[in-house]
Amino acid sequence: MSIGLTLSQVGRTFQGPNGAVVALEGVDLTIAPGELVSLVGPSGCGKSTLLRAVAGLDRAFSGEILAGGVPVRGPDLTRGIIFQEPRLFPWLALSENVGFGLRTSGSVRAERIRELIALVGLSGFERAYPHQLSGGMAQRAAIARALAPSPGALLLDEPFGALDAFTRMRLQDAFQEIWLANRTTAILVTHDIEEAIDLGQRVVVMTPRPGRIRRIVEIDLPYPRDRGAERFAAYRREILAEFDLSHVAAAQAV
Repeated sequence: MSIGLTLSQVGRTFQGPNGAVVALEGVDLTIAPGELVSLVGPSGCGKSTLLRAVAGLDRAFSGEILAGGVPVRGPDLTRGIIFQEPRLFPWLALSENVGFGLRTSGSVRAERIRELIALVGLSGFERAYPHQLSGGMAQRAAIARALAPSPGALLLDEPFGALDAFTRMRLQDAFQEIWLANRTTAILVTHDIEEAIDLGQRVVVMTPRPGRIRRIVEIDLPYPRDRGAERFAAYRREILAEFDLSHVAAAQAV
């Protein structure tokens, strides 16, 4: 079952060789159960730092993060995370990688693995090892593994960033179908504004360091979204303007 996420005055300060570096400051954000939110911002604005805090991988944040109403104190199975690299276990076949985090056993476990592999379009590759999979296939496997324990929220840290352009777009479409089928709460960190608009119901725009929320843009477009549509282009121009990159949107429109 999907869970809501609540961030209240979240901050994160690192100690560097030249003193304290404030990566995040005063981040307030509420994400409804089943909502998909994209997080964009300039390099170094703390997007991934914020995601790691929500995942419970970084517990040195200030403020409060609630997952399903429960304070985040560390990682647990209520929140699945997907990184830019698939991080599959090379010594395990696809089916074993997908089922790694499952607590069930026997026929129930086998059926869950089969369903997930079919969901991400990898039926027939159950016995393949990671080195035998393409980059896109490996990332599909990582998505299936993250979904295996039925997490209440998915946290995605630029999951398609390492793929070539065509594979990235195909996997974006595949992920959209998977999310629409499951409606798992999701935060997508991305540097790709078109990806953020294509997938997110809201796009959260972060400021340069220290990372704060500059603006939240509601994306009122039906799925699947047409990237060539004028309304899509208007959202792109609106978000680019937050980074003073309106000239980029103007050049793309020529």
